[in-house]
Amino acid sequence: MTAYVIAHVNVTNPEKYKGYQALTPNAIAKNGGKFLVRGGPIVTMEGDDESRRVVVLEFDDVAAAKAFYDSPEYRQARAARENAADFQMIIVEGV
Repeated sequence: MTAYVIAHVNVTNPEKYKGYQALTPNAIAKNGGKFLVRGGPIVTMEGDDESRRVVVLEFDDVAAAKAFYDSPEYRQARAARENAADFQMIIVEGV
């Protein structure tokens, strides 16, 4: 079943965050994923969402989404992101 990785991101160091952005697409593609949402304007309908950026990725299944997260390529991207952004990231299954 299709799985989605959803990240709520607050970028704290835009210049350093560019390093993360450069590395992430390769890690996603190597695990069969694709971007569905990569930033863009946010319209909050309810609640107090303080995210400045939302990213949604699509994978074939939860195993592929986890493989992306655990991959050496994404570990490198996460290291590049250190002290550049605050993240909340989840995986959800589609219907």
